Amino acid sequence: MSKERIGVYPGTFDPITNGHLDIIQRASRLVDRLIVGVARNAGKGPLFSTDERVRMVEEDVAVLERNGSVIEVRPFDNLLMHFAVEMQAGVIIRGLRAVSDFEYEFQMAGMNARLNPKVETMFLMASEKHQFISSRFVKEIGRLGGDITHFVSPRVAKQLTERFAQEAGNGDHSKRVQTLKE
Repeated sequence: MSKERIGVYPGTFDPITNGHLDIIQRASRLVDRLIVGVARNAGKGPLFSTDERVRMVEEDVAVLERNGSVIEVRPFDNLLMHFAVEMQAGVIIRGLRAVSDFEYEFQMAGMNARLNPKVETMFLMASEKHQFISSRFVKEIGRLGGDITHFVSPRVAKQLTERFAQEAGNGDHSKRVQTLKE
């Protein structure tokens, strides 16, 4: 009997984008069980709470083709390698959009290998139509009134629109001042 192949795909998912969903669907072909780890990561100042992000990921993942694998969504707030071991994962899956992503991810993979050489890191290149999508750009475009429907699911677009309306109603203009350079 072969051992179950378990992978972890970690991220902040603030919000989950079509690019994330593409990686999740493709990764599900490579493992028997894929755990989408939603990082609490309060240091990044997420727009949505951890519970909201977990719910958004669960809702978007629910409609994906499963390719015979199980996909779970779980929050985590510890070291990624500790989370991977806790989930009994043999592989951490990371998406790469461009060369600029590679240097950071290469360093991270090296550190993770030092922490636990039994857990591999696998990189999946973003599909051509998703290479430019990032949660940060989606939030900036949406906050400034641009059309984000090509970058996120209709559910996520609705939640972003509602959140930006709340911000505007509360007079929270500090977030609007962010630029694409940040």
